This record gives sequence, C-alpha cells and structure tokens, in this order.
Amino acid sequence: METKLVPINSVIPNSENPRYIKEDKFEKLVKSIKDFPEMLQLRPIVINDQNVILGGNMRYKACVEAGVKKIPVIKADQLTPEQQREFIIKDNVSGGNWDWDIIANEWNTDELEDWGLDVINVDWDELDYIDEDVEKPELSNDLTIKVSVPKELEGDLSMIQEGLRLWLNDNYVGCEVK
Repeated sequence: METKLVPINSVIPNSENPRYIKEDKFEKLVKSIKDFPEMLQLRPIVINDQNVILGGNMRYKACVEAGVKKIPVIKADQLTPEQQREFIIKDNVSGGNWDWDIIANEWNTDELEDWGLDVINVDWDELDYIDEDVEKPELSNDLTIKVSVPKELEGDLSMIQEGLRLWLNDNYVGCEVK
C-alpha cells in the first residue's frame, strides 16, 4: 500500500466512528500537528475505496482545525465491509499501558505534556502526614484508599490509579477511585 498526499476536502469523515475526543485533548492534537506536521507522514489517515476514513478521524479533524490543505492517506480498498468495521475498532483499541515509573524517571514531563500526554504532576512529599506525632498506618491487603477526583480529571482514573500504585511502592493491592 502506498501513501498518497490528497486534498483534505477529498476525504470524508466516518459518520459511524465510535470514538470521540475531549476538547482539551483535541486542542493538544491540533497543537502537535502544527508543531510536528511530519508526524502525519508517519501515521497517514486510512481511507476506504470511497475515501471514508477508517482510521484517523480525530487526526483528520485536527488537521482541518490546523488549516492543513493536503493530508497523507493510505487507501485500504481491498477490505470487505466487515473487515472495514473490524479495522475501525482494532485501530482504536489501546493495547498497552504506560510504564509510569519510566515516564517519571526518564522523560521530561513538561515536554510530554506539550506533546499531548496527560501527566499528573504531584508533589508526593505533600501527601505525607502533617502531624508528625501520628503514626503512619502499615499497608495491608485490606487497605482501601479513597480519592476524590476533580470532574476535569474523571477521564484519567486509570492514570491516577497507576500513580497511586507507584507511590505505594508496589504494596498496592486495590484502589477504589470515586
């Protein structure tokens, strides 16, 4: 399959796309396309034989917002309608998780945020007990931690859970986030 550069208005957004993007993440995507347009060549939009998007609907919308006139596409015209539907889902399934320990120790979080990754910057020392006379509880398998999450972070519950797990230094057994 060959990547071709086509006028953006020749590509049709998929009206049955089951994915959406929150406004703040969309703004980050637009910024990343403006800052690093070469990325589009590395991740072209996938279209069917009628130029309907199978993969890359959010990138397409961000390109429109960014004022991009031509976009790289790959035409997947050999797929059956069933395979197209399968591709739409499989292309959007996130199969991996971030290794937050590596992220925290090997990457610049300001850069990562600028590139669109949501990173929670927490001063873990601030979570220590204020009253020095109070004995910190021992961690056990039945310890429950309840965290109040601001509405704007509700979409990031798994990231918060992972941060707590790392903070508890792998003694974490379960976390209920409400």
